[in-house]
Amino acid sequence: MSNKEDILKRYRANVRQKFDMPDLTDIKGVAYPDPLAQFVTMSEAVGGRVVEVKDGQTVDGLIRELYPDAREIASNLPEVTIATRNPDTVASAADLNGTDVGVIRGVFGVAENGCIWIPQQMKEKAVCFISENLIILLPKSQIVNNMHEAYRRIEFNDYGYGTFISGPSKTADIAQVLVMGAQAARSVTVFLI
Repeated sequence: MSNKEDILKRYRANVRQKFDMPDLTDIKGVAYPDPLAQFVTMSEAVGGRVVEVKDGQTVDGLIRELYPDAREIASNLPEVTIATRNPDTVASAADLNGTDVGVIRGVFGVAENGCIWIPQQMKEKAVCFISENLIILLPKSQIVNNMHEAYRRIEFNDYGYGTFISGPSKTADIAQVLVMGAQAARSVTVFLI
């Protein structure tokens, strides 16, 4: 028997009282009168930016407007014709280093906390985390109220990986000073389409 199994056996032998798991079927979570407005509020509260793509605007045009100095743009989305790197065709994730703007697609957003479900939709998921600035295309009709609803909607594709992203990376661990982009993108902009 391994150390781990021995330790767990001793813990189980000393359990005095067992409790059944609570029934969670009736938990609904918070609901908002306008989930889209709440999503925008929460996205901005966590440091993100939300831009509605209006009639006549293109994704390429908005990228150039918001990031005029961007030289390296990574995306595999058909809406992004100005991409200089494709995360499906690079030899390795390291080839995405130096990406100024990464553009990915979100499936749905969560009004409760401003996060967006991003299943891996490209060979190299590093584009989601290595880009200096991240743009997420999100259908504005795909906003759920809370994480209870979100977890019911999660689906994985052939890659078997997905993550929730909410705003830019940030930490205040070092000298209690807020640092943006410590572990991932310095900015996150959601394009509502």
